[in-house]
Amino acid sequence: MQIIRAALLAAFAFLPVGAFAGDADIRGAQATVESQLKAFQSNDGELAYSFAAPSIQRIFPTVDIFMGMVGSAYQPVRNPRNFAFGAAKELGAGRVQQDVLLTGPDGVDYEAEYTLELQPDGVYRITSVKLKKSTAVGA
Repeated sequence: MQIIRAALLAAFAFLPVGAFAGDADIRGAQATVESQLKAFQSNDGELAYSFAAPSIQRIFPTVDIFMGMVGSAYQPVRNPRNFAFGAAKELGAGRVQQDVLLTGPDGVDYEAEYTLELQPDGVYRITSVKLKKSTAVGA
């Protein structure tokens, strides 16, 4: 099972990037997602919260409220064993969708669909995450 999971993660990481999204946009979006996931893994709630877009920070106005929401509804994102980037595409000017395959703390594979928006400071911030169990073969 571990071999299959490793193969799926490797394959998912090399899926093609959308034809319209620029490399710099994709790299910027991926840097944000990776930084937030690493902040979660390090239990740095303040840093993880900083990668949420202002619209998300208005809904969850404190780090504690945000981390409580993530901890209760997004355990695979909050405590991923590992993760790999999948397909990415531009949704419009300054908006990117980035798919991520991750293995949750329960050992189950999940697919997360992130949307990010470029902020006035030139950094992509996360506007939403849709999470579901992976339907990939062998998952």
